[in-house]
Amino acid sequence: MRRTKEDAKKTRTALLASAERLFLANGVTRTSLSQIAHDAGVTRGAVYWHFENKSDLLNQLLDQVRISPEKIMGVTNDNSSQHSLRLLRDLCVEGLNALAIDQQKSRVMKILLHRCEFTDELIAAEARHNFLIIQLIDQCEQIFASNIEILQQGVTPRMAAISIHTLIIGLFTDWTRNPQLFDPIVDSGPLIDPLFRGLVRNWESI
Repeated sequence: MRRTKEDAKKTRTALLASAERLFLANGVTRTSLSQIAHDAGVTRGAVYWHFENKSDLLNQLLDQVRISPEKIMGVTNDNSSQHSLRLLRDLCVEGLNALAIDQQKSRVMKILLHRCEFTDELIAAEARHNFLIIQLIDQCEQIFASNIEILQQGVTPRMAAISIHTLIIGLFTDWTRNPQLFDPIVDSGPLIDPLFRGLVRNWESI
């Protein structure tokens, strides 16, 4: 039984690796499950043993690099509300740093942002992706809501959360299109801090 479980795990890993490679090279829409199975050296039936369809496979590929809701929840539940803002900032920097440090994350993010059209066969993947975006924005909004007294005049928690999300996605999109645009290790802080200064009063003192 142990050997069977180990083999199944290896097959699943191989399928995800092949999907990543082919999605990146050809795009998600133009890659079939048969091509993925052939590239991984397994049967098409093996694909359906591990994944319901291409949408499920894409979801599980994305899950390997997505920030977990639990990680954001840890920031949301921080006892010091102002400290939670600094933790959120650091999490943004960490996410951008990972583009340069984690090659798999940079590849998968490039697939999501530049090689993926959410066609009808990927409707479930699109729905889950949109749900996770809203969940992330909602969690960020909670952090800003707990610090509403120090937000700049006219800035609402929702506006602040959407601003953060938009900046990060924009930076991810531009860097995965052109890695020469900025250095994720050196420039992440300087790129993110001006937005926090615009959202939060006396940001440097937090």
